[in-house]
Amino acid sequence: MVSLTSPPPSSRVLPPPRLPSISPLSFTVLVVVGALFIASMGQVAPSPEKLANGLPRMAELVGRMLPPNTDPGFLQRMGWRILETLQIALVGTVFGVIVSQPMGWLAARGISPLGALRHFPRALISLFRTVPDLVWALLFVSTLGLGAVAGTMTIVVDTIGFCGRFFAEAMEEADKKPQEALNAIGANRVTVLCGAILPDVMPTLINSSLFALEKAVRASVVLGLVGAGGIGQELKVAFDLFQYRNASAIILAIFAIVLAMEFLTDRLRAKFQ
Repeated sequence: MVSLTSPPPSSRVLPPPRLPSISPLSFTVLVVVGALFIASMGQVAPSPEKLANGLPRMAELVGRMLPPNTDPGFLQRMGWRILETLQIALVGTVFGVIVSQPMGWLAARGISPLGALRHFPRALISLFRTVPDLVWALLFVSTLGLGAVAGTMTIVVDTIGFCGRFFAEAMEEADKKPQEALNAIGANRVTVLCGAILPDVMPTLINSSLFALEKAVRASVVLGLVGAGGIGQELKVAFDLFQYRNASAIILAIFAIVLAMEFLTDRLRAKFQ
């Protein structure tokens, strides 16, 4: 005979909690971060009054920027600056990717021939990635002078910091079986790298390189603001001389360049996947 009485409390299955439990330390950190956010809002967040006062000035500035300057002489000069911007991005990215491959290999865990000393190239990659682009540009402008060379060197360093990390992680996650097969027949580390690791991670390397090129185009536009060449330098001159119609034409050109580069890199990534 089946008993209709409910099971004892000790045998009941409790439903899982709706929210994960957090430790007192995590709760304290959340409270501190929330308090810091609330305190920061009063200092750096725009107030409704400031936004309301700034809208008329913004509308006046936009009115002074329209229509964009379409003078043939100016457009020709802007075209050469755009070409210089693309040259800075392309040359800097290519050299950066070339240097990033051995740097990533030297920094990769379990693959690097340096052993425990792999932390030194890894720290160098982190340094290149941590320092902002404009800081590198200022350093190179101070040492190499104004112009495109400083911008190219900035893109090289920035690309090494970006690609070096992803290259190292991709090499660490490469399939180990081909590497073990080459090690079994006495292959050296360079042979293992070229014969097993690089063929396996090549799609990832290509994708990361295309992302670096897209990133370099956007960065090279900004580098001109500190004298590192490119279309950004022309934009800075336009704002310094209050030539707002020139500035609007340059901004539209930058927008077109970025869109075209994103479209091109997306197509190339889809092709290599």
